[in-house]
Amino acid sequence: MGMTMTQKILAAHAGLERVEAGQLIEADLDLVLGNDITSPVAIKEMEKMKVDGVFDKDKIALVPDHFVPNKDIKSAEHCKCVREFACRNGITNYFEVGEMGIEHALLPEKGLTVAGDVIIGADSHTCTYGALGAFSTGVGSTDMAAGMATGKAWFKVPGAIRFHIVGKPSEWVSGKDVILHIIGKIGVDGALYKSMEFTGEGIQNLSMDDRFTIANMAIEAGGKNGIFPVDSLAVAYMKEHSQKAYTIYEADEDAVYDMEYTIDLSMLRPTIAFPHLPENTKTIDEIKEDIPIDQVVIGSCTNGRLDDLRVAAKILAGRHVAKGMRCIIIPATQAIYLQAMEEGLLKTFIEAGAVVSTPTCGPCLGGYMGILAEGERCVSTTNRNFVGRMGHVNSEIYLASPAVAAASAITGKISCPCQL
Repeated sequence: MGMTMTQKILAAHAGLERVEAGQLIEADLDLVLGNDITSPVAIKEMEKMKVDGVFDKDKIALVPDHFVPNKDIKSAEHCKCVREFACRNGITNYFEVGEMGIEHALLPEKGLTVAGDVIIGADSHTCTYGALGAFSTGVGSTDMAAGMATGKAWFKVPGAIRFHIVGKPSEWVSGKDVILHIIGKIGVDGALYKSMEFTGEGIQNLSMDDRFTIANMAIEAGGKNGIFPVDSLAVAYMKEHSQKAYTIYEADEDAVYDMEYTIDLSMLRPTIAFPHLPENTKTIDEIKEDIPIDQVVIGSCTNGRLDDLRVAAKILAGRHVAKGMRCIIIPATQAIYLQAMEEGLLKTFIEAGAVVSTPTCGPCLGGYMGILAEGERCVSTTNRNFVGRMGHVNSEIYLASPAVAAASAITGKISCPCQL
């Protein structure tokens, strides 16, 4: 009986010839990640352990990104805690304001995540790095503390679900639509503690940014991780961004999957997740009534990359956001921000009546830079639309692609670019 990609990576990092679903293992870590919300908790736990420093100052990444630049005194104190810990321990990959970005866009860009790695992060969307063929998963702050101290973590080896991707997506269909379609199909617990493994010739029609988006939202289906095979596109990305050695793992032909689905990209339509769960999806064709909105957010670790900004700019160019509409655009990293500026995308956004923010997670978790009042509706390219996620408990969030978000900003209601 063969192993999946995830199982092979975990076996290698546990020093075992093979592992099986349900087996408890201790694995070596290649990277431990924390942000300004979760790291202070982990730092306090490390202090209780009375350990002498971290296991490897080069294998820890600390990215203040949720309430940064600091929105209040409490967030400033959190960031100070992280900053001082990084200085005290000589952490190589600490990213201060001016260098930082949204963590799950920043780390691949900085070359810190590559194929074959085992990565944990005290943030649930750490599963993003599976787009490069790594095993990456979110953990609690206590596990982060143990990881920083020892360079190891305990795992229960996950079973797997295979998603066989075929076909080519039509215009305005992106990775966001793919993952929303999948979550709508299997539910928010459809992959509970499973590895979501993507295969098939259709993957060649998905850009790296598409793949990052899909892997990022594996957790929204309950997945332990999402992972893609390492093809020429992934190798080219790693060679461009990283100096690290990488290892390519491939699933065995007789690997065991708990379930298998075929996803035909050519059949997908722009998809929107209605309040208050990512599984509550409808295609643009299924929306028969006008749904007026108050705000659009384009950004986040899910959809703040360059492809996302280019699509939004293509739609907003020569147009203007609807009267009374708030449109907030957040490039995910400083490098993306700079490239968007050089390409003229920021000019397009501002001329269209949008505002452009420095990189931050801000509005995604109801932190700042776009909080919703009672009764307000937002179309957002973020990853969660739970009750009160972006503000008042009586506000509503509609998850969508940058294309749908930009079109909706222009019309003032949920729209597709094909309707403009």
